[in-house]
Amino acid sequence: MTSLPTPEGPAGLPVTNTVKWRFPGVHPEGRKFALIAGGMTLIALWAGGWFWAWPFVGLTIWVAAFFRDPVRVTPQGEGLIVSPADGLVTMIERVPVPQEMAGSQGLGDGSRVRVSVFMSVFDVHINRTPISGTIRQVVYISGKFLNADLDKASEENERQHFVVEGADGTRVGFTQIAGLVARRIMTFTKVGDIVAAGQRIGLIRFGSRVDVYLPEGCEPQVALGQRAIAGETILGRTGVARAVGVAQ
Repeated sequence: MTSLPTPEGPAGLPVTNTVKWRFPGVHPEGRKFALIAGGMTLIALWAGGWFWAWPFVGLTIWVAAFFRDPVRVTPQGEGLIVSPADGLVTMIERVPVPQEMAGSQGLGDGSRVRVSVFMSVFDVHINRTPISGTIRQVVYISGKFLNADLDKASEENERQHFVVEGADGTRVGFTQIAGLVARRIMTFTKVGDIVAAGQRIGLIRFGSRVDVYLPEGCEPQVALGQRAIAGETILGRTGVARAVGVAQ
């Protein structure tokens, strides 16, 4: 009996199964908030019927959607730096390295190209590491809660800095910045942890921003106004000097 040939995909790889879309789950950090909103819905339904319950039904759906945790497939390749956040690319500019990430143990001195991704309350708020490597720094700074879309939010808002060092010694810094509505920055990693590109490293509740400091010689591969997807959109690639939309 002759067996049928196995179908092949890209680069001659055999196709063994298919991938289907699935409804995103709710991250464990958000389940308690969804339960609280659901409880309020039941109380409103019991006290006043559906007329009073409908707003709380909407609130429960929104809370569950805010903490949704979709599956992401991170692109593979040498020197790729992926977006740590979902949202809109609002700023691309060369800026001095933040003091908290400067020095020999961080990103060094001088300046880096910074790519800012703004997350609205409708975006996924799970943040992911832009490269594989070892977490070298995690620095939390208390501060204000200005609109995260403002440039000065990088220096005045509550924030948390990360520095990840790849196997080749390349270091990438990124910063979680609280926003006007955000009131808590959470992290799932610590100094010394080994992470894979696209791995979940934390979240910011209710609207915020993430800044990424690209390595020297690595220019951004995104443009202002572009939508970024955490763990999937390529922000930069080391060794590629083609810049897109950098403000000098």
